[in-house]
Amino acid sequence: QVQLVESGGGLVQAGGSLRLSCAASGRISRTDVLGWFRQVPGKVREFVGCILWNNTSTHYADSVKGRFTISGDSAKNTVYLQMNSLKPEDAAIYYCGVDVRFRRWPADNEAEYDYWGQGTQVTVSS
Repeated sequence: QVQLVESGGGLVQAGGSLRLSCAASGRISRTDVLGWFRQVPGKVREFVGCILWNNTSTHYADSVKGRFTISGDSAKNTVYLQMNSLKPEDAAIYYCGVDVRFRRWPADNEAEYDYWGQGTQVTVSS
């Protein structure tokens, strides 16, 4: 069993930065994948990026590539999403999830994730 808690969301102006955190309780295996998704009301949950816990390989959606960076701190069991050059279209509720079965890489489909956090709101003003 893994519990995830996101934090760090808030209101930021376009062009600004935010860093989201996702703290995991419970065992995170070296073969687990931690992912970030986002969702706007009325739309499907959208893949943002993911990190493979054992070697820190990362993969990003094209829409955030070059602006967002995922990193992990194994000592703190925490994964981060550094978001730079934010745009109004980045506004959403951001969720982190963990894929404990690691069936494929990159894990860019929400159906592959077994546990989710409660989400944190990111608002970007223009």
